[in-house]
Amino acid sequence: MIPSIRMSLLKWLIVPLLMVNLVGAGLTYWLAWIPAQIAFDQSLADAGWALIPRLRESGGQVEIALSQQAEQVLRVDHFDAIYLVVRNGQGRLLAGDADFPALPEKEALNDPSTYDDLMRGEPIRVMALKTRIGNESISIGVAETLRKRTHIRSVILLALVALETVLTMVLIAIIWIAVSKGLLPLKKMQGDLDSRSHDDLSPLDEQNAPRELSPLLKAINALLDKLQIDAKAQQNFLANVAHQLRTPLAGFRTQLEWLLQKHAQEAETAHSIALMASSTERMIRQTNQLLTLARAEPSKFEKERLAVVDLNKLVEESIQHFVEEADKKNIDLGFNLNPTRVMGDQFLLRDLIDNLIDNAIRYSPRDGRVTVHTIQGKDGGIFSVEDTGPGIASSEQELIFNRFYRLDDNVAGNGLGLAIVRDITKDHGARITVEPATGGGTIFSVYFPFPILGAPAKLPL
Repeated sequence: MIPSIRMSLLKWLIVPLLMVNLVGAGLTYWLAWIPAQIAFDQSLADAGWALIPRLRESGGQVEIALSQQAEQVLRVDHFDAIYLVVRNGQGRLLAGDADFPALPEKEALNDPSTYDDLMRGEPIRVMALKTRIGNESISIGVAETLRKRTHIRSVILLALVALETVLTMVLIAIIWIAVSKGLLPLKKMQGDLDSRSHDDLSPLDEQNAPRELSPLLKAINALLDKLQIDAKAQQNFLANVAHQLRTPLAGFRTQLEWLLQKHAQEAETAHSIALMASSTERMIRQTNQLLTLARAEPSKFEKERLAVVDLNKLVEESIQHFVEEADKKNIDLGFNLNPTRVMGDQFLLRDLIDNLIDNAIRYSPRDGRVTVHTIQGKDGGIFSVEDTGPGIASSEQELIFNRFYRLDDNVAGNGLGLAIVRDITKDHGARITVEPATGGGTIFSVYFPFPILGAPAKLPL
């Protein structure tokens, strides 16, 4: 199970606070119940003290002047049954209930004590008091059943449970919100990292981060810095290798073309040379794509290279090459080129145009159709390529821009074309969309922002 900081914080905050809350609830219960118990016991003691003035000594014996009405007043209670007893030192009943439980022997006089007992099959609370009338000790007992006490205790307990439940829920909610608020910087950092593209190795913001996250951010930024250095080294190596390969490969192609012309009459030799020429052409294309990929890397692109470019003229200059490629598969290649100006790097834009049109021709079936558009839209320039190929599933529309990802291994290519298109699009502050074409196929559209007024213009070379 993956450990969770949130759950760990909640556990270490909620559990101890709940324990403290339970202890506090217990103390509150006793603080509420004990005074109530004392009040009830004091009421019993008052009834016992009320009997003492009615005792008097007569003829050497103690008698009690307790009328029936006075006894009824002492026994009045709307909840509990009241019992009382008065006995002399020999245990003779002077007044009250004959079946009253035996009172404890006490040495101290006029010192009431309370305890629990049982009478007539029901629990009772007893107050015992010993006093002296003349030369004789008298024992007084007053008791009541526990109905009222049980009811009050239940009310206190239920009220306390309800209060503690509400307090506990409020406490948990406050802790949950506090923990969530405390983890927001981590969530924000996660969101920042998730929203980045795979090639964005810029450092994270440390100035506005909480102090506790500073060591983590410094460690991440140090790692990003190392990765950025490694990525630049790889890009430089890639660019250098591609650049060094271009010249000998171009010379090799020239030599093969010369050999093909010289041995055109020898069928087997000409066929072999043609195969080598085809392989060399593929190697040159792949080398050029690697070089373009290194140049188009967003982290290395210089915005100063952007200038106003006529996009439609860039396409016009490459029409002949595209027509020749389309004729090999009898593809109907159409161009709808309206005057369109964009801010761009003409070399990289040529590669973007070449890769999108070449990709459409490669994936369109024989006798298919490819249409190229340049449009000056209301928000900027638009370049789009529509084909009648197999289409692209929505689940793969993001994956096709990854390097070396290919939809069909049977189609020639190295999986770099759309990755190059994506990087060039980012370099120009543009966006690219992939939509299904009517009747089948795919439409790739690149939306460029308006050219900056006053920017230098560059005519395509």
